[in-house]
Amino acid sequence: MQYSTLWWLATGVAVAAELVSGTFYLLMLALGMAGAALAASVGAPAQTQMLVAAGVGGGAVALWHQYKRRRPREPSAQANPDVHMDIGEAVTIAAWAADGTAHVHYRGADWTAVHRPGVVPAPGAHRVVELAGSRLVVEKSSFGG
Repeated sequence: MQYSTLWWLATGVAVAAELVSGTFYLLMLALGMAGAALAASVGAPAQTQMLVAAGVGGGAVALWHQYKRRRPREPSAQANPDVHMDIGEAVTIAAWAADGTAHVHYRGADWTAVHRPGVVPAPGAHRVVELAGSRLVVEKSSFGG
């Protein structure tokens, strides 16, 4: 069996393992193996094939890792507007209770609101920034609503 065939089989195994595990890094390693298969098909020696596999696969992993580190992280599910339609909505709080909660009439129901930690609650317009269980986590906003 030729080296290029072995490299293509290894590439297929890596892609199949990625499909099962969901690890995108395996696709980067599969790129390295595909590069080694191409190097083998043009007659490169086994040592060069290994260097191509390590260089292309390792380089792709390093580039992907850098890309992921520099990209801003997505908010948690509780603060993600794609998950909860309430994130970003305006509510008006008339008064805060001594325990740091407020009762808000929002979307036709009564909700308990809490302010973000470390901020002194004040009445007025607020924006929903997160859902914590059945409570709205709010912050003071500049718009009236």
